[in-house]
Amino acid sequence: MECVKPVKIAFVDDHPVLLSGICQLFSSNDEFQVVSVGSCANDVVDIARSMKPDIMVIDLNMPGRVLEAITTVVNDHKTTRLVAFTASGNIDTAIATLEAGVLGYVLKGSTLDELTDAIRQVHKGETYMSPRVAANVVAGLQVNARARTVPAVRFSSREEDVLRFLLQGCTNKEIALSLSLSEKTVKHYMTVLMQKLDVRNRVEVVLAAQELASSGGLTGAGTNVQRH
Repeated sequence: MECVKPVKIAFVDDHPVLLSGICQLFSSNDEFQVVSVGSCANDVVDIARSMKPDIMVIDLNMPGRVLEAITTVVNDHKTTRLVAFTASGNIDTAIATLEAGVLGYVLKGSTLDELTDAIRQVHKGETYMSPRVAANVVAGLQVNARARTVPAVRFSSREEDVLRFLLQGCTNKEIALSLSLSEKTVKHYMTVLMQKLDVRNRVEVVLAAQELASSGGLTGAGTNVQRH
């Protein structure tokens, strides 16, 4: 039987009790290996450089310039993916963090199962947002979307379906259920959409889709869709 390597995780948080507790919980799970801990923005960069974890779970309200540290890791340490684990449900904070390159955004009031699920999804290269902030983040993107030049592209009817569900704040799992597709197929469509729109991540796909919808370039973008 093939031996599956555990996911290497680092936790960076300036609350010692929380940090100790969460490390114990994940250390007891053979699926994961806690390789380092830290307590400030500088530790985020140092740990990424020295330990090269697969996943870093970081608080946003720590000493130092956390967003700058995120940007440094995203640009210079591409094998490490980031999950924000924060008490802040502020929409502007969430959008800024996701645009900086974090793939996961989990509220500290979430369950251990949700945090674990987020880490698994981010490890696969997918984006995860706590349900309590996901819809509001999409709404914030609608209001605050930057002016951008969206390439003139043609979408298949299925690609437009996926885009419309994204505009409703749906996760890959919800899109798959609604369209009777596998999550793997939805992930493939996401990759195609990123290539067609010349963007880097799910957040930028939503931004570009908003621009297309406002200019009439996305047929039926205002259509209400059922969420499962």
